[in-house]
Amino acid sequence: MSELRVEGLAKRFGGLRVFQDISFSLEPGGLLGVIGPNGAGKTTLVNVISGRQPPSAGKVFLNGRDISGQPTHAISRLGLSRSFQQTNTFKSVSVRENILRAIRFGQRGMPTGLEDLMDEFHLTERLDEQSDKLPYGLQKMLGLVMAYATSPSVLLLDEPAAGLERVERNHVDTFVAHARSAGKCSVLIIEHDMDLIRRLCPRILVLDAGVLLADGSPAEVLARPDVIAAYLGDSEEAH
Repeated sequence: MSELRVEGLAKRFGGLRVFQDISFSLEPGGLLGVIGPNGAGKTTLVNVISGRQPPSAGKVFLNGRDISGQPTHAISRLGLSRSFQQTNTFKSVSVRENILRAIRFGQRGMPTGLEDLMDEFHLTERLDEQSDKLPYGLQKMLGLVMAYATSPSVLLLDEPAAGLERVERNHVDTFVAHARSAGKCSVLIIEHDMDLIRRLCPRILVLDAGVLLADGSPAEVLARPDVIAAYLGDSEEAH
């Protein structure tokens, strides 16, 4: 059984079609990358899957259960959580309170290895600091740790490397490895950092103009002329 299954998903805002007829599955413990140019519908796709916006058509299944159109808190308590492209912490409270609120929101208990993850990103030593006083990179990692603190079985990561310095981007690798090993999570990553996508993802999807353009291994997909044209520009720019 697939951990996450999307069937014929579509989203429209009035007469504006964001995406249509999107179907894919993510197996238990799997790792899937989603790429595409700006405006392709990637973040809206995550918003619809995670319950922030209702679908216009199609279905989303979590462990065989139809979660289409359910609110975010209900979906989180069933085991699906997401992070955000921008830092999305409770800015006026401490790191500790941010983590506790995430745990309470998920209502699924303490996830395995949460303390180890906080130690890894040097958050344990800053538990009593106000979250918006942290450096940007640590705020970004706190947002990822908060998503993990809901104890999910499926994690949707919306551009986890956005805004990070190059030397900080390996933290995303560490986070994903921990979520998959300690937390037994399936992970979907939206990302523009192609090095990260190649490094982490055995399979990627390409969205372009709201349709699913390609699905396969990075080597296969990123060599396709239609993908190069849609996302990477001409072949000289792609190198």
